[in-house]
Amino acid sequence: MPDMLAPDNVGLVTVQTEKFTTPLALDCGRTLPSYELVYETYGELNKQASNAVLICHALSGDHHAAGYYTMQDKKPGWWDTCIGPGKPIDTNIFFVVSLNNLGGCKGSTGPNTINPETAKPYGPEFPILTVRDWVKTQARLADVLGISQWAAVIGGSLGGMQALQWAIDYPKNLRHCIVIAAAPKLTAQNIAFNEVARQAILNDPDFHEGHYYQYDAVPRQGLMLARMLGHITYLSDDAMRNKFGRELREGKLNFGFDVEFQVESYLRYQGRSFVDRFDANTYLLMTKTLDYFDPASEHNNNLSAALAKVLAKFLVISFTTDWRFAPARSREMVKALLDNKKQVSYAQITADQGHDAFLMPIPHYMRVFKTYMQRVAEE
Repeated sequence: MPDMLAPDNVGLVTVQTEKFTTPLALDCGRTLPSYELVYETYGELNKQASNAVLICHALSGDHHAAGYYTMQDKKPGWWDTCIGPGKPIDTNIFFVVSLNNLGGCKGSTGPNTINPETAKPYGPEFPILTVRDWVKTQARLADVLGISQWAAVIGGSLGGMQALQWAIDYPKNLRHCIVIAAAPKLTAQNIAFNEVARQAILNDPDFHEGHYYQYDAVPRQGLMLARMLGHITYLSDDAMRNKFGRELREGKLNFGFDVEFQVESYLRYQGRSFVDRFDANTYLLMTKTLDYFDPASEHNNNLSAALAKVLAKFLVISFTTDWRFAPARSREMVKALLDNKKQVSYAQITADQGHDAFLMPIPHYMRVFKTYMQRVAEE
């Protein structure tokens, strides 16, 4: 039985859909004539519409950030540890909005939805997006919801990049920006990991150049390998050693290429389960969006110049064993903000979970997060 009846849980939630008919001009040069965004809300918007918080999701995330859909659900939303009554993002105080980004595969318009011009799934014809494109659609959703200024825009990993882009593109439309386990741009190593993952998908014989929906096929092997590779980068060496060590699944060597070590079994399970809940074309799109994010590139690679006009107050959080988005990358953002005499708080959390630490209820992390959100609530 899920803990939806616990006093700190938002309980049963429903998905909402908003259709936009105003054409959306994208950074890639193409235009979407119309699109839909699915989202969830938790808590209540106050009369002044001043208590709204936007949650931006990471690569494989979606709109279901907290609560449950039915009494039979075994797991809550992906950030349920942080959203709910009395939690860091307190739904007794805040009105929380969480959406599935454009190009996603959980209901918003994306590669696996129908292109009205062809009556077939968009597939590989869906345009490649940027973080700025996402923020533009999120701003349109805010207008629909009657929110002229967010109390805070919050995100971890790729979500943190969106929060940062919000502060750059709409400086007057958010009071606080919370960037967790993120970076102002990907390193060459990170881009390399993404490319290997994409190649695994693109070279799967069931990929059919992205038109696999029409063949009633799924590039399972490629998407599974992509997820296995990605999952390795989300964990730290300490986390993998503590969780698996060199433990053998059957307690002995079998001198073959089937699963022998527990970590092999774990990665294969993660890969197979991911295939059942995510779309390969969306994975390709999301990793490209990650690769392209670099707000300093329009300012002669000067991050301080890129952040010169932000008005929001910042909280930046990093984790010691996160080697995918290392603390040094967070400190680059902090330095750029301080160069501009902006208000910024920074916390480096000691954690052995690697990049995935931003999803975990680590006591120090929760205390820092909750304390800052109490400050947000008081302003």
